[in-house]
Amino acid sequence: MSGNVVAELERVLPTGRVVRDADVLASYSHDEAEWAPYGSPAALVRPRDTAEVAEIVARCAALGVPVVARGAGTGLSGGANALDGCVVISFEAMNKIIAIDPDERLAVVQPGVVNDELRDACARQDLWYPPDPASAPWSTIGGNVATNAGGLCCVKYGVTRDYVLGMEAVVGRGEVVRLGRRTAKGVAGYDLAGLMVGSEGTLGVITEITVRLRGRRAAERTVVGYFDSLVAAGQAVAAVSAAGVVPSALELIDRHCLRAVDEWRHMGLADGGNVLLLGRSDAPGQAGEEEADAILACFESAGATWSTRSTDPEEAEALFAARRLAYPAVERLGPVLTEDICVPRMLVPEMLARIERIATEHDIHIANVAHAGDGNLHPLMITSPDDDAARERAQEAFERIVDEAIALGGTVTGEHGVGLLKRRGLREEVGPVVLGMHRAIKQALDPAGIFNPGKVFALDT
Repeated sequence: MSGNVVAELERVLPTGRVVRDADVLASYSHDEAEWAPYGSPAALVRPRDTAEVAEIVARCAALGVPVVARGAGTGLSGGANALDGCVVISFEAMNKIIAIDPDERLAVVQPGVVNDELRDACARQDLWYPPDPASAPWSTIGGNVATNAGGLCCVKYGVTRDYVLGMEAVVGRGEVVRLGRRTAKGVAGYDLAGLMVGSEGTLGVITEITVRLRGRRAAERTVVGYFDSLVAAGQAVAAVSAAGVVPSALELIDRHCLRAVDEWRHMGLADGGNVLLLGRSDAPGQAGEEEADAILACFESAGATWSTRSTDPEEAEALFAARRLAYPAVERLGPVLTEDICVPRMLVPEMLARIERIATEHDIHIANVAHAGDGNLHPLMITSPDDDAARERAQEAFERIVDEAIALGGTVTGEHGVGLLKRRGLREEVGPVVLGMHRAIKQALDPAGIFNPGKVFALDT
């Protein structure tokens, strides 16, 4: 059927939209999830508007050909990985900011718009789009919506779902629908727009997104602390939470990541200690001063070996830039299997201690970065290329970390999505009844079974 659908798409779409070149298809066949399986697509399609997407979906539904939607390919769970014979829809050509409305404080964008490009466009009108995943310079709004991405400031301002008002999507067998609203509030019917956010392309294909904006944020105050151990840094995180402080960011970078960034960018970060915590407050005026002082006091009470409030805005920005560089810096050391668990904030020290034990017991090099303020931890399992034994140990460690997070009342993914890597963990977390509810929704909204099949969960297992 895949050959038939490619011919059909070439017949109904403008010249150049459909790509068959094997080398190009290979480059679009997977995201950045290490070791997640992927297949060979029959074709890549680069639509320019919703009507073209509807044609693609209709033809694929009629022939039973899977459809995999793709943004920038920066995902870390295998959610955008191709299946053999599928059609990959890339939204790189649907990258327009359609409107920014400063009065209603909303923006309408196509899914291929890069996160930072939207944020920059909003800033020029004294507006702010808060969701800021570490991949914001490269990842797209469509991909962020598909995984319900978080980021550095979500500890205070929430994740992507909190900012999606509505969308246009192609669903079912090619029908075009509008979900959600443009108004400040509205409760008509089920929250189908909210359901699409985080669905990882399994319920339809999103072609336009309306997002909520905020006014320009106040200047931030940055607090820096070094700690001798992961557990001590985790205790500082718990202390901030117990104090009732809601920072605008609270990020953790361990010695492995600090060293990797230093070796790459020569920033001297690893000289200060084993673990770095970066806290921020954007509360205005005196409230911000008091909040920053409270964060600093929490760092000191948890045993920071050195801590201070940064007085240099450029230095503060450089530190947070280093946090964003942690993952690509670690990738330079070898294949990286990336975790994305989230636990209750007061249990961050315990989860970090368990991760350290797992690293020792499995003889695996585990680096750690975290959106520590909301308990979203990213252990990074690093192996040497072609070391099959280490790869097997890393995969075992990955699954143990998932189980430990669930045991502490946490979740298997805070922002990267389930994709292919967390399907077992999802089954363990939600149980058979809730998993059945997920499958019923999938079958109802995807009657042809073509939207990213096999991701998140499989209907036959």
